[in-house]
Amino acid sequence: MHTLKRFLLMVLFGSLMGCTTRTPDQSRVPLLEVEGKYLYMDQLDGVIPSNINAADSIQLADSYIKKWVTDVLLYENAKRNVTDKAEIDKLLEDYKKSLIIHQYQQNLIQERLRSKPSEEEMFAFYQKFSDQLLLKENLIKGILLILPVGAPKVTDVRKWVQKGDVKSLELIEKYSLQHGLSYDYFADRWIPVSEILKQMPVAQQESLIQNLGTNKFFETGDSLKQYMLKIDSVKRVGELEPFETGKDKIAYLIMNKLKTEFITNFEDELYNDAVQNGTVTFFKK
Repeated sequence: MHTLKRFLLMVLFGSLMGCTTRTPDQSRVPLLEVEGKYLYMDQLDGVIPSNINAADSIQLADSYIKKWVTDVLLYENAKRNVTDKAEIDKLLEDYKKSLIIHQYQQNLIQERLRSKPSEEEMFAFYQKFSDQLLLKENLIKGILLILPVGAPKVTDVRKWVQKGDVKSLELIEKYSLQHGLSYDYFADRWIPVSEILKQMPVAQQESLIQNLGTNKFFETGDSLKQYMLKIDSVKRVGELEPFETGKDKIAYLIMNKLKTEFITNFEDELYNDAVQNGTVTFFKK
């Protein structure tokens, strides 16, 4: 933390430190003490970015210290007033046990399960559980070219975008380097329509959504820009999601299933082994 910030913080919190008979850590710079708990300068260093100004540093530090003091006071008051401490201790022990078991299970999964399913497994899942992979957003393939108003050869450019063949794409790319504001070629991959709409005039977005179709050409503009959109293919809401865009979701679903099965089998084996080797003792009633 910069020297100026450190000085201002010390001034801000100096009035809160007060006098105390308790002894703080002599190797650290204390800011305040509450109920025998000390807040030190190095703790604030860890939460206040070095690239903000002094006023923002003070505001952030003030919020942090108020939260810290409040937490200490609440905890100490709670300890003095909560009577059912045995129940709290039990809950803490149960929570601790759950955390340890969870961490152990995660370690086992990392050690014994592969990190992702194979391409064959994902495609088999895609075919078998297609009803779980329906689109919730329209997808398109195509071209989007954005030009400044007054750009040259717009008639030629329009024909290139509408054609979209190899020669036309070469011409568009060369042209966009000199005159284009933005050129996005996505005819080889599916993208959400929303990603394109973000770049289009708001007034034209609804019309575009309503008129989505394969091999459609849209052209519009505003006071500054001209927009040319060629849509080669469309996948609509409710249709089966393309395999290439659904891979991440498929991998997640498969791995979730594998992890659940692994933990269930491991627990069954653990129990059965314990019964067989006498680790578990059953008493006759």
